[in-house]
Amino acid sequence: MAKKRDYYEVLGVDKKATAEEIKRAYRKLAKESHPDLHPNDKTAEARFREINEANEVLSDPQKRATYDQFGMDGPPQMGGFGGFGGFDAGSFGGFDSIFDQLFGGGATRGQRRNAPMRGRDIQVNLRIEFEEAVFGTSKSIDFMRAENCDTCKGTGGKDGSAPETCSVCKGTGQIRSGSGFMVTLRTCTACGGTGQTIKNPCDTCKGSGRVRRKRTANFTIPPGADDGQVFVMSGQGEPGLNNGPNGDLLIAISVKPHKLFRREGTTLYLEMPISFTQAALGATVDIPTLKGKVSHKIPEGTQDGALFRIRGEGVQQLHGTARGDLVVRVKVEIPKKLNEKQKELLREFDKISSGKEYESRKGFLDKVKELLQA
Repeated sequence: MAKKRDYYEVLGVDKKATAEEIKRAYRKLAKESHPDLHPNDKTAEARFREINEANEVLSDPQKRATYDQFGMDGPPQMGGFGGFGGFDAGSFGGFDSIFDQLFGGGATRGQRRNAPMRGRDIQVNLRIEFEEAVFGTSKSIDFMRAENCDTCKGTGGKDGSAPETCSVCKGTGQIRSGSGFMVTLRTCTACGGTGQTIKNPCDTCKGSGRVRRKRTANFTIPPGADDGQVFVMSGQGEPGLNNGPNGDLLIAISVKPHKLFRREGTTLYLEMPISFTQAALGATVDIPTLKGKVSHKIPEGTQDGALFRIRGEGVQQLHGTARGDLVVRVKVEIPKKLNEKQKELLREFDKISSGKEYESRKGFLDKVKELLQA
């Protein structure tokens, strides 16, 4: 029989290692060498046994003290450390118990399965008008929700009879086959993995314990809501399992585009055409807003693409009182059809122009002249 390695060497820790250091080293090595990660690998299986045997001794203060005093052979009356029981897959309940130790488990799979579970969230999509998002609105929306059956009170059994423990899997929800390290688990087909069976199913819900019903939610969209936002109605989702809390109703809104305005956060943008004459001579114009119209003076010499900011005519901040601005971009429109009198007037204007009226044009021509003379 091969001589066993020192347990401290197996876990890669010093003999003065603390209990926490031993625990940390064991978890790391056990995860790395677990047979599930190395199927049909006898070396990994042996390594896994060795690691767990070392941990069983060093993680127990009494066994560790005895090991430190007498070594691998242990005290004579105990017949070596084999007398402590060593590591055996069966004594740990197979892989389930090992994983419980590694990942902080403790409850059985059946207990976890029957623990209270939160109900499923339900999401509905709602498309609203641009103005409804900006100013807020009240809405009603229909949705479908799975609820506990009134006939059986959610038990799934006829006349409200309670489910029984599955006789095949004994309530675990799983069928175990094999022994030692070669253990496989599969979902119990008799109960579908629930660990419970219903002998006489409810006629209304057919044993599911739930029925789908149409519900209506009434809610308020606050001013300043934006496209893509999700509003939560707590507890309006599906009921939980095993007395768990209800899920939530999530309302995702999408906002229809506006014919005139474009929105970025609390700022509104508007592109507004003005005439050549208004741009050149200046004018007072009526600018549309979501609440009506406001008068604004366009200075003379306004260029195409110029921006003007109208304070406080944007969108209210969500859950706040501050308002954004309306930014107006003017588009100077050049007439496409002119009568002869209009054309003559423009030609006359061009004749009497000195060129100083066109700053950008003059700068461009100067640069062209310099380029040609270079």
